[in-house]
This record gives sequence, C-alpha cells and structure tokens, in this order.
Amino acid sequence: MNRLFTLLISFFLFASAAAQHSKNLTKLTNKLLLSDSIINGAHIGISIYEPETNSYVYTYNAEKNFIPASNTKFFTLYAGMKYLGNNIIGAYYKISNDTIFLLPTGDPTYLHPDFATHPVHDFLNNNNYKVVLLDDEKYPVPYGKGWAWDDQQEDYMPQRSSFPGCGNLLKLEWIKNNNAKPDEFQYDLAVMNADVIDFKLTKKTDTTLSENTITRAAGTNHFTVTTNNKLKTFTQEIPFETFGLQTGFMILQHSLYHLATLQKTKHINRDEFTPMFSQKTDAVLSIMMHRSDNFYAEQTLLMSANERLGYMNESDMIDTLLQNDLTDIPQHPRWVDGSGLSRYNLFSPNDFVYIINKIQNEFGVERLKNILPTGGTGTLKNYFHADSSFIFAKTGSLSNNYTLCGILTTQKNKQLIFSVMLNNYQGSGKAVRRLIEGYLHEVRVRAP
Repeated sequence: MNRLFTLLISFFLFASAAAQHSKNLTKLTNKLLLSDSIINGAHIGISIYEPETNSYVYTYNAEKNFIPASNTKFFTLYAGMKYLGNNIIGAYYKISNDTIFLLPTGDPTYLHPDFATHPVHDFLNNNNYKVVLLDDEKYPVPYGKGWAWDDQQEDYMPQRSSFPGCGNLLKLEWIKNNNAKPDEFQYDLAVMNADVIDFKLTKKTDTTLSENTITRAAGTNHFTVTTNNKLKTFTQEIPFETFGLQTGFMILQHSLYHLATLQKTKHINRDEFTPMFSQKTDAVLSIMMHRSDNFYAEQTLLMSANERLGYMNESDMIDTLLQNDLTDIPQHPRWVDGSGLSRYNLFSPNDFVYIINKIQNEFGVERLKNILPTGGTGTLKNYFHADSSFIFAKTGSLSNNYTLCGILTTQKNKQLIFSVMLNNYQGSGKAVRRLIEGYLHEVRVRAP
C-alpha cells in the first residue's frame, strides 16, 4: 500500500511539474511570438517534444497542416539514411569481354564540383574497356508536382534525371573584352553542341538593363545571354534540358578517354550487375541539409526508390514509405516531392518531431548532428551563434512561409525536438527568423 501511495504521489508531482512547464512555455510563446504583429496575422504551429520522457513539452496548432518548404528534406533524409547504405551507388556495372555495361542509379555527384574525386569516372577511365550506358527509357519526371514554372531558370531547380552530370547545371561566363577584341563566352560543358542536345547560344545587348541575364527557352538548350554592356564579366549557373538520359550520356561520353555508347534495353536483370560506389552517403546528405540543396534531395529520393523498388519513381517511393516505414506518423501528410519546392506539400509540426525522433532512434543522434547545420553554419549561418553546438536544425522557406525544425539541448542538459512552422506571414523574412531565433534561445534557457 505504501509503495502504491508513493507511486501515486510521484505521478502527481510529475504531472504537476509538466503542467507548470507547459504553462511557462505558453506565457513565453504568447510574449515572444503570438503577440508580434507579423506572427499574429499569420498561421503558426509549434511542437516541442522531450524524447527522454516521451512527452510533448508544449504544442500549439501542432496537429494542423502547414506548407513545410525545404523542411520536407527531413523525410527525404530518412529515406536516404534508410536505403542508401554507407556509400552512394554511382552505377551498377557488368563487364563482358571488352565492354563495361552501366545501369544508371540517379547519383547526383558524377563530375559535380562539390567533390574533388570522382570514383565512377576514374574507374571507367582507368579500364581500357568500351562503355555502354543502358537506357530502359523509364525516366524520372524532370519537374515535381506544383513546382513554379518561372523557377526553371534558377540554379536551385535543376531537372531530375536518371544519370545526372555536373549537377545538371550549365555554368556560363561572358567576358567583355575592352581591347577591340570580340567578347568571349566560356562554359564548363564541352558536350554542348547542337547536333546532340540542341545547344544554341545567342548574345543580345540591352543597355537599359540593371543586371545581365541568362535565360533558356523551355524544352530546349537554347540559351540567350543579354548583357547591359557595363560589367566586365558575368557568370551564372542555369539548369540545362536533360532530354531524359541524353544529356547525361553526352557528359559521360565526353568525359571518357575511350568509346561510350548508349543502348536502349527493356529487360534488365540487376542481379547480374555489381554496384560501383561513388561518394560517402553522409557527405551527400550533409550538403543536402546544410545548403538545402534541392537537386541532391530530389536525386536522393530517386536513388532510394531505385534501391527499395528497383526503379526511379518519386511518387511510388513516397507511397511506399508512408505505407510501410512511416505508418505511425501523427498526421498523414500530403507529400509530393523530395525537396519541398512544391507548395502542394502539407505536414504538421508533430510530423516533423516524429521524423526527427525516428531518425535519431534508428541511426543515432550523433550521426544526425553531423548531418544537420548548427548555429553559424549552413542555413543557420547568420543565426544561433550564441547557441551553436546546442542546436542542430534546418530552415525551410518559400515566399511568406518559414519553418525551422531540429533538436536542441537545454541549459539543464535535456534534449528537446522542436518544430516551428509559420505560413502566410507578411513582412520581413529576416524579422521572422530573428523572432524564432530569440524564442528558441529562451526555450533552451528556460525549459526544464
């Protein structure tokens, strides 16, 4: 009887303390966030969870759906950590007589300037074999559902493809020559020629422009450089048209010392092929989360699909994850892409607490910390300097929308998982970031 009484008292004290902590965070939230005019006119959801006690410390609209923007990448991160192993498979290969047959895997790192070494490229060049890239014509859709049409010119929205090269970006530089010599164009893809991938480069001059521009006609590789004739040089990265596997193959062909051909095929037994590894998986995932790299995110989900399903289909992979790995997610989301470029995505703050908790439970908190930015780095470069090494998180932003999710350690050495999601605000994005930064700093200081 005494033991039961003691347990009841302990439970009562714990419940009372939890209620008090929630009350304190309610006051803090009202004071620092909800009373602000920018926040007050928007939609906000907050979820703060303590893994040690398996309890929510504070919630506000935590079960409601919000546009997550780039924080969608947390779910892509889980897929990559779950299905890609320790090393990215750059291609599957089979050697027959004097020929290497390659199966593409969606690896985004082939000849990508982020990496100093390129194992797949080196393997192919160090072997005196002909290379045949196999094409099953099952190409990923180049753009996601709901992606903004006018963003296809931007370097943050390269096309998805089964065999990317150079990040699926063309780097163009215009060099104005003031010594009576012709202006020059330089670009980093020797594969750009009209016979193969419809390459065309046109220069125009418009002195009324405040900035130089480079544009590409949709569905082509026709680039137009329009200069105001004022700047000496001008450099821009712009996505190129992949034409399914065609542009990737041309990058492969022109990067090798020997013959490469493209062969269409419909029936492939992948069991006959050997994986050829490229980069460390966590190196790719870390760049994806630090830089909020949309291209790496989209390709990560495609690569995960290729390993889990045997083919590259983003929608099928999302359905598979939700129906198998993520069946206990708090609120069933609408999830349509790997990067969060689409405004069709809808997740709740509780969903992000759930996926972050799942990631650290399955793969370890230290591995998660090594992948996520901390204060002063990545997407937190200008924020949380005072809390660096105590907070590991990622931002997500689209116009009028901002989210921040991650883990933090309180001054009392308690770990919390948090998600703050703000939609439809009007006003300064920087002001919103500073408000949420100040709020989470106080949570770290005052939370139990």
